[in-house]
Amino acid sequence: MFYPLKVILMPVLLGYSLGLNDLTISAVELTVHVGDSALLGCVSQSTGEKHVTKVDWMFSSEEHTKDEYVLFYYSNISVPVGHFQNRVRLVGDILHHDGSLLLQNVKETDQGNFTCEIRFQMESLVFKKVVVLHVLPEEPKELMVHVGDSTQMECVFHSTEEKHMSRVDWMFSSGEPAKEEIVLCYQPKLRAPKGYPQNWGRFRNRVNLVGDTSRNDGSIMLHGVKESDGGNYTCRIYLGNLTFRKTTVLQVILKEPRTLVTPVALRPEILDGNQLVIIVGIVCATILLLPVLILIVKKAYGNKSSVTSTTLVRSLENTEKACAEKHIYSSITTQEVNDEEESSGKSEATYMTMNPVWPSLRSAPTSPPDQRSTRGMAKTEQAF
Repeated sequence: MFYPLKVILMPVLLGYSLGLNDLTISAVELTVHVGDSALLGCVSQSTGEKHVTKVDWMFSSEEHTKDEYVLFYYSNISVPVGHFQNRVRLVGDILHHDGSLLLQNVKETDQGNFTCEIRFQMESLVFKKVVVLHVLPEEPKELMVHVGDSTQMECVFHSTEEKHMSRVDWMFSSGEPAKEEIVLCYQPKLRAPKGYPQNWGRFRNRVNLVGDTSRNDGSIMLHGVKESDGGNYTCRIYLGNLTFRKTTVLQVILKEPRTLVTPVALRPEILDGNQLVIIVGIVCATILLLPVLILIVKKAYGNKSSVTSTTLVRSLENTEKACAEKHIYSSITTQEVNDEEESSGKSEATYMTMNPVWPSLRSAPTSPPDQRSTRGMAKTEQAF
């Protein structure tokens, strides 16, 4: 993503230091991501045939209280120093008072102030420019996208100078030993229709240039991603004699088929012929066996009722037998008493009539005394 430059204009300061006049005309802020490249501009707008004798780039930050050299130019020799040694180079046109610096592979520790000083031959004036660099976390170099979706691939050349890119190319490689394929080419200076973004092959009508080319933004949008689109996409932005390069790895994910999840009870199922035959057989067997099951249940219930009735009858018989024995014993006892009375010479006669009371499960109403028993009692009274 491109971050617009925020230019903070400072008043022109004229001073004297070691007999030289220091002129600081502006301070510029630039925001980049870790791993990007940045063009730190330093161009003097002085007129006349002045010869640049020396260019110095210094770095300072909150962590480093003392300024340290980044690069110095003297007698047509450019020398990078310090921990910037393998990451910076002077890319400006010295003959045109341009001492711009290209910083590659930006690190988090590069955040701070970069100060440029240009000195001219036989001139006491020193041109100064400060670039405030802000460093953000690294952007992802790998993109993951599903088949059929669209994805945007970023490619921005960050610069403090208003230099416009002359060309942007996008190339594709599947990673296999094969020739690169052209994804898109754009040359803004060419007249239409050649100046418009051109794409070929299988990327035709699927790639659009969406970046702001006036800000050196060559980002593209890839539509209708296919499985074969997975691979490396390399962007090249040409800015004069400079070339900015960035590679993005695209990984394509196959979409899983979408299935509608429904409750098991409501989920429709298609039965094949064998399952249908089995179900019909089970239903028919159940219908045929149902009467047999009913008869078995009834028979079992009848046997249980018969056993219960038999047990009750046996209980009643035992009770009746016990009561009968009791009455027999009473009769014998009564007979023995009568024999004793006869031996004693008494003439009394006793007539007894026994009416056994049979036990019943239900209480019966008390019946009136038997007429025969009443008559017997009368005879007994007459005998006395």
